[in-house]
Amino acid sequence: MSLITFAYLIGGLVLLVVGAEALVRGAARLASRFGIPPLIIGLTVVAFGTSAPETAVSVQASLGGSGDIAVGNVIGSNIANILLILGLSALIAPLLVSRQLIRLDVPVMIGAGLLCYALAWNGSISRLDGAVLLAALVGYTVFLVIASQKEKAVAGVDEFATEFGPGDSDKPFAWVWQLLLILLGLGLLVGGSNLLIEGAVDLARALGLSELIIGLTVVAVGTSMPELATSVLAVIKGERDIAVGNVVGSCIFNLLLVLGAGAAVSAEGLSISPNAQSFDFPVMLAVFVACLPIFFSGYCIRRWEGLLFFAYYLAYTLYLVMFATGLGAIDLLRDAMFWFAFPLTAVTLLVIFLRAWQRQR
Repeated sequence: MSLITFAYLIGGLVLLVVGAEALVRGAARLASRFGIPPLIIGLTVVAFGTSAPETAVSVQASLGGSGDIAVGNVIGSNIANILLILGLSALIAPLLVSRQLIRLDVPVMIGAGLLCYALAWNGSISRLDGAVLLAALVGYTVFLVIASQKEKAVAGVDEFATEFGPGDSDKPFAWVWQLLLILLGLGLLVGGSNLLIEGAVDLARALGLSELIIGLTVVAVGTSMPELATSVLAVIKGERDIAVGNVVGSCIFNLLLVLGAGAAVSAEGLSISPNAQSFDFPVMLAVFVACLPIFFSGYCIRRWEGLLFFAYYLAYTLYLVMFATGLGAIDLLRDAMFWFAFPLTAVTLLVIFLRAWQRQR
């Protein structure tokens, strides 16, 4: 294990923090200048930028004929986005959830997941399937831009003014600097993520972990680091719409853009392993659906709900490691999750949903 490995890890983390700061600040001021709701910025500009590492990894894997890596990267990153990133962000501070997320964006996220699952049912996502996913992404983005023009949120502008101050938004070409700040932040996020992944892979190999475990854990979490850095920093800054919108938007972009682009550049499309069809895709969809009652309960993700998300991510990662290494204890973990944790969580989510529905009435 060399000093270069630690330099990659530390350098990657530093670039992620600096990049997240530049991205959130630039996006916030740009939204303030043009009167765009912060949620729309989080769901488009920030989400697209923080999905860049997943896009790069999946396209490269697809061109190299490694469809399993491309698909596993998307599924693993989406699960990490919801369980790990929202979980940690909610532990820092309860997250306020916009009504638009409940009524539009979370259903779109679930619908995108179901669409990808349906396209992958025959064991592959073809070039034509990839074109369908990219077309769906274009339609979703155009709809968000049009909707943002109808929802000039004065509250969002005041929020940014309180957090960042008036700044130089009134200057004629201030938007150029803000756009450059966003691009700088995106570049630092991508570079920092790449450094962090390379350092983490070297560290995992030095510790004797297999390539499969590295792919299931390090690559998925590493490419989600921009979302983690951006969302956590947005929570600290008080930009909670950007924090939650970034995660939901990133999941949508991962499914439609990353899988779509990965399938489009491959002559044979993306192959889907039986394990992904029978386990990872259903887990991702279950995580998406679990967002609805939690988000709907007072339009807030509380700390205990964040803790639940985080605990489930640890259990999911433990299951992957046990499965990859063939440990006998995996049967015990699977039975405990299936017969105890999942039913208990389902009952809890049902109670949350019914209470929220009664309050709405």
